[in-house]
Amino acid sequence: MLSFFTKSSQPRRTLLFGSTMHVWNDLYFAILVTLLPFIEKDLDLSFTQVGLLRSVFAGASGILQIPVGFLAESVGEFWLLILGNIWVPIGLVGMALSPVFAVLLAASFLGGLGGGAQHPLGSSMVSRAYDDRGRSTAVGTVNFAGDLGKMAAPLIAAATVVAFGWRTTLLVVGFAGIAFTALASLTRRSVDIGRPIRTTSDEAVSTDDKAKMGGFIALTGVGMLDASVRTAAMTFLPFVLIAKDMSAAQAVSMLFFLFLGGAFGKFVVGWLGDRFGTVSLIWGTKGMTAVLLVASIYAPPVAIIPLMIAIGIGLNGTSSILYATVAEFIPARRRARFYGFYYTTNEIGTVIAPIAYGVIADLMSLNATMIIMGVVTLTILPASLTLRKYVGTRTVAAG
Repeated sequence: MLSFFTKSSQPRRTLLFGSTMHVWNDLYFAILVTLLPFIEKDLDLSFTQVGLLRSVFAGASGILQIPVGFLAESVGEFWLLILGNIWVPIGLVGMALSPVFAVLLAASFLGGLGGGAQHPLGSSMVSRAYDDRGRSTAVGTVNFAGDLGKMAAPLIAAATVVAFGWRTTLLVVGFAGIAFTALASLTRRSVDIGRPIRTTSDEAVSTDDKAKMGGFIALTGVGMLDASVRTAAMTFLPFVLIAKDMSAAQAVSMLFFLFLGGAFGKFVVGWLGDRFGTVSLIWGTKGMTAVLLVASIYAPPVAIIPLMIAIGIGLNGTSSILYATVAEFIPARRRARFYGFYYTTNEIGTVIAPIAYGVIADLMSLNATMIIMGVVTLTILPASLTLRKYVGTRTVAAG
């Protein structure tokens, strides 16, 4: 047991901290997804308004990702992660107290801003801790941890929302998150791995670094498409299930299986990322997702649970290999800022997609929305081919 606290265990402590923060961060954002059917009914919202609420909360998290990435290179990631994970639950409390949709929208924007710290800084911290070996598996693990928070969201909602309402659910999660993060701040001495290594003013950027920027730019395009599909699917799948005569509570409970599949997909694809090529993993996960999104329209009730698990695997698994591949293109000294750039470009898709698909659902139908979503998912496959000249097939390290 004592060996856990030795210097050699530093990467594990960093991974544990980053993973725990990710559990809570993703719980904050997933809890809104589980509550959307109840908010929609309570406030009499259209699908466009539902998509707007989801987009504003998730999209606001992209605004500060680049600034915190630059700031982390000077002060380190630890305290910025703590600040972000207190900021968001304060926003949830504000959302719970909002009397009308306009105030709820404003509170979701202000609260969502705090989410800008988690993804770029958590990925940067863990990728630096495991830079010598096992980086893809480590980044996949911290990515997987976020889905534990997503899996907890429908369970918490199921236990509280029917009896007490969606506002109480937000209050419970908000106050619990504030208390936990305050306690987590006490682990600073055991976790913080210090500031990233910075270049000196006269240090030239290598030719290899310049060449890899082409790969990073191509990766951000693929990541934006992936994020748009992931966010839109999680927003509207509950409504597809409600259209199959499920109650709102039953539809929300099915999200547990979606997030369960997502957690499994993130962990396994992260592990596979140390062994197989990026492009092949993208094709496998996103090809499956495209087919299953369309299949969700026609699936009989008996197939819903396995379908949700399979969609979750394909929907979320891709992100692990994409996040780990960022570190292949960016040296450790600049990784925090470029993870900030990467996640911010992802947020463009996160903001646009729910609103766009909400408009489609209002003008056409949910079925048309899911078919179009499946077709858009297929565009990720040819887009990923631009990565082939920058990344190759990996082999398992010996030992």
